[in-house]
Amino acid sequence: MENATPRDDGLWRLTAPLIYQSDVAKMTFTVPTGFVTDLASVPRIPIAYLLAGGTSNEASVVHDFLYSTHPVDRATADAVLKEASAVTGVPAWRRWLMWVGVRVGGGSHWGEQPITA
Repeated sequence: MENATPRDDGLWRLTAPLIYQSDVAKMTFTVPTGFVTDLASVPRIPIAYLLAGGTSNEASVVHDFLYSTHPVDRATADAVLKEASAVTGVPAWRRWLMWVGVRVGGGSHWGEQPITA
């Protein structure tokens, strides 16, 4: 990702704001410089990572931001991930897999505080 740098702990820190205009949420989201993300939280199980890992990084950053700040409800945050993935050219089948993954496994991450250190 162009506007993020890797940290020693495997996470990434934004070096510039990431702005996304969502038609689904009818809002513009600005992920601030310094926001820390793990990009897409895809399990490192080989088949899962092969199918959905390493794609749609910008959409994943926006999704992480929405999950930690709650400007919208969880279902809308997940819909924004799917929408933003489409905007960045992720194929429909992969967007659907990612959306199912966050709907099924994302609940435990809803409400986590952003990493700032």
